[in-house]
Amino acid sequence: MNILLKSVKIVNGATKENHLKKRDILIKNGLIEKIATSIDAPAKTKIVDIPDLHVSLGWMDTGISFGEPGYEERETIKNGLHTAAKSGFTDIVLNPNSFPLPDSSSDIVFLKNAGKGHLSKLHPLGNLTVGGKGEALAELYDMKNAGAVGFYDFKHAVSNPNLLKIALQYAQNFDGMVISFPLDTHIAGKGIVNEGVVSTKLGLKGIPAMAEELQVSRDLFILEYTGGKLHIPTISTADSVKLVAAAKKKGLQVTCSVAVHNLFHTDDTLEEFDANYKVLPPLRTSKDSKELLKAVKNGTIDFVTCDHTPLNIELKKVEFDNADYGTIGLESSFGALNQLFSIEETIDILTRGRETFGIENPQLKEGAKANLTLFDPTKEYTFTESHINSSSKNSLFLGHTLKGKVLGTIANNQVQLNE
Repeated sequence: MNILLKSVKIVNGATKENHLKKRDILIKNGLIEKIATSIDAPAKTKIVDIPDLHVSLGWMDTGISFGEPGYEERETIKNGLHTAAKSGFTDIVLNPNSFPLPDSSSDIVFLKNAGKGHLSKLHPLGNLTVGGKGEALAELYDMKNAGAVGFYDFKHAVSNPNLLKIALQYAQNFDGMVISFPLDTHIAGKGIVNEGVVSTKLGLKGIPAMAEELQVSRDLFILEYTGGKLHIPTISTADSVKLVAAAKKKGLQVTCSVAVHNLFHTDDTLEEFDANYKVLPPLRTSKDSKELLKAVKNGTIDFVTCDHTPLNIELKKVEFDNADYGTIGLESSFGALNQLFSIEETIDILTRGRETFGIENPQLKEGAKANLTLFDPTKEYTFTESHINSSSKNSLFLGHTLKGKVLGTIANNQVQLNE
């Protein structure tokens, strides 16, 4: 399909090529054929001419869960990737959050095959340990060869320090990335929200910030001993930021992410006892949120993830104590980030991360494969269920004002136009 984007403002801060300039972009058979001030449409070309149309490289998210296999009622791979495309994401890293868990090369092959043929590309993580039990390492090398981009026991800390040490040492042989969730379960105990004034006031058991920071400190200490590549997903406290910054100063190969809702919300929202706000790590204080925002801006935090975790209604429409952790976030990610950062910062955040996971970086230039996201950064709206394409509707952004709308995506010789 040929497509011509008319008078589109290019946001391309990474290379500065045509950055913030209005251009026409002609795409033929999945390739960017021409970028110029004005292009006449060839025959049989779809013209996209929308007021205030902006374009950037396709977006990427480093922490997405669906459900398939095993939890298809939460989200299938097909609908999940369709939702990702409509939400602006042309690449997603898929968490091992299914049943059975992907801990062998055949599981990774299944996920890769299920993701074939879609506009958004699926990059699976394999489990770090067999069955996610934290007892024995899974088939890391075989999974890497099958297409796994990292190894992670989703939302489960590696409680055995020797196992993490061996994993980091072993994975260096094939440039594998080890991912360790930052939570000391012994300190966290039966806590379900941030430990502080709000948890005390509401009578909810708290998870102290120390439960995260002890785990981060331990993991970084082990990384310094072993070498290798470590990724720490969804940090949530001010002191975790300091620990990661110090490790980076030492030259350690460590990256980390933060969930967009930990930037946008604080534990004050818990006063509504809405189970959609029950997430892990928990929503922290405004002080933590401010430090996390600074760390994203200065690069200490490498990625912002929407931490998309679909859950069927019976897992959320229960008492707060009994509800499962998690929120969906693909559809609200751009609108939330664009409320917190400038549009240039927002696009920089949304296009980071591919090289860390060994994924090819797209380019916005003539002759390159078209891997683009189309958006309007100015529209403000109240986020409602009508904006949700996911099978599950458990969003903590419902009812909140967001800024900016995704208008479409172009990748893998496919086009998704939302308007």
